[in-house]
Amino acid sequence: MILDWRDIYQDKLTDATTALMNIKKGSRVFIGSACGEPQLLVKKLIDIAPDLADVEIIHFLDIGKASYTEERFTNNFRHNTLFIGSGARKAIQEGRADYTPCFLSEIPLLMQRKRIPIDTALITVSPPNKSGFVSLGVSVDITKTAVELADYVIAEVNPNMPRTMGDSFVHVKEIDAFVENNEPILEFRQEAPGDIAKTIGEYISELIDNGSTIQTGIGRIPGAVYPYLLNKKDLGVHTEVFTEAIIDLIEAGVITGKKKNLHPGKVVASFCLGTKRLYDYIDDNPLFEFHPSHYVNDPIVIARNDKMISINAALTVDLSGQACADSIGFKFYSGIGGQADFVRGSVMSKGGKSIIVLPSTTEDGKKSRIVPYIQPGGGAVVTRGDIHYVITEYGIAYLHGKSVRDRALALITIAHPDFREELLEAAKEQNYVYKDQIVPKTVYPKKYETYWKDKNNQEIFFRPLKPTDERGIQELFYSLPEQDVHTRFFTHLKALPHKVAQPLAVIDYMDKMAIAGTIGEEGPEGREQIIAVGRYFRDPNTNMAEVAFTTHHDWQNRGIGTFLLRYLINIAIEHNIKGFTADVLAENERMMRVFHKAGYPLRSRLEYGVYELELHFDESPPHTT
Repeated sequence: MILDWRDIYQDKLTDATTALMNIKKGSRVFIGSACGEPQLLVKKLIDIAPDLADVEIIHFLDIGKASYTEERFTNNFRHNTLFIGSGARKAIQEGRADYTPCFLSEIPLLMQRKRIPIDTALITVSPPNKSGFVSLGVSVDITKTAVELADYVIAEVNPNMPRTMGDSFVHVKEIDAFVENNEPILEFRQEAPGDIAKTIGEYISELIDNGSTIQTGIGRIPGAVYPYLLNKKDLGVHTEVFTEAIIDLIEAGVITGKKKNLHPGKVVASFCLGTKRLYDYIDDNPLFEFHPSHYVNDPIVIARNDKMISINAALTVDLSGQACADSIGFKFYSGIGGQADFVRGSVMSKGGKSIIVLPSTTEDGKKSRIVPYIQPGGGAVVTRGDIHYVITEYGIAYLHGKSVRDRALALITIAHPDFREELLEAAKEQNYVYKDQIVPKTVYPKKYETYWKDKNNQEIFFRPLKPTDERGIQELFYSLPEQDVHTRFFTHLKALPHKVAQPLAVIDYMDKMAIAGTIGEEGPEGREQIIAVGRYFRDPNTNMAEVAFTTHHDWQNRGIGTFLLRYLINIAIEHNIKGFTADVLAENERMMRVFHKAGYPLRSRLEYGVYELELHFDESPPHTT
């Protein structure tokens, strides 16, 4: 006889205590993840604790109280978490609970192979639809697999659980017992980002192109990027988790998913964290598709989206480019989760980018989070080979395909200034950098970055030089014809070794300023090239600055020198410099024309075939551009 699903449901409907009586001593119990935790079932599980012994609780990301980790339940429960939430962190660090490190994408496989066997699964579901299917709602992740593999499944039916689309449905006949509970499902409220997180969020937004598909991990910093994406177009989302920050971007027309290669027009995730606002928004909303973690987090699946961008937080990053994200020394703090899955997938994606973010210091400011090496006990969740970008509030360091020397320099220059000297000394001891390497103590002045188009309508990016530009300066020098070398350096210079190039790349951005004109982008799809440099050096005795320019031969006669001179004048005036001096060979007519266009009276004196020039900024209004 074929039973109506309603009859099946009623036959399996019971109270929580009766349903939980199926749990035996020594069994393994899975509890639904995050905001999908079955609150009534967990409370009743605690109530019957005296009747249980050595029950292993298997959980992914608890955000509830996790009372079963309390010391009084030591003989009743042993918690084994697959990602450490706040409720279990103390117990794990004290050795009263366990942490199993694993990629989120592989947890279902571990369950299937009985490496993580499940006897009983406790889950939360929506009420059945007209066809008898309940939805796992906000928590599909590994819960779907647990339901499929557990010997006994108890579902807490909650009308407040949104019905989500995708591979989130289970028929009532696949569930062994139902317990009804009408209380608000757990909510997660993300702390508002502070100034540091906002600065990092703005840096992140610079790396996100229109049409990209994004993934953001949990935390204030990855989530801080959303407000800075309102000027983007046709972004997509393929992520393990999202919060309600996504709603504003959807309603603003920023997130459309039109450019996605996989599931176009859909927001794809395996779980979400938020409040009732989010739950109401995703309820029966076909824009969202929830799928199990073995699909969402599969790097091969992730990589099917072009321009896939992963944004994840780390606890520390060492000078070789390894990210530790799950522990502070021997103290486990969070977990591997899906970070490695999405980093790998984004690296494999055409035009993809992997981004690791972290504040430059611990909250008390006493320790740098850019470190010489990962602490003993710490784990490299993301390897040296997978990270593209590391971002702190002091800037962006691009690492992929770079030598350890360049990586170390890039990371030191985005570390907190208070720790740069210490990190530099460590890098020297570890033979990562030159023994005479120097780095600026001042903060990189991002405000001097700008775009400009030359006479041929070619857009050029101008920015202050960085210590990592030493090789780029050498390449510019070696590209110059012999005559250009002579007019720039007044000698037939044959080489530009490190001892000469380093002082040209390392500047203090105040008394020594250098602006580079670059083409191309330093990233996974290309390489930045320096095609011009304008610089000045202040003489403290006169408060005048000597100015000089170098331009790639192929880019001369396009107005770059004129632009650089005027731009450097504006910066020098801001730094209260009185004027510029320059020595120009009489034969260098092009450079003489540049100085005549500066907009200031030009004082000149010719001696031995060299013009000694002076511009005083207080002698006339600056030339406007």
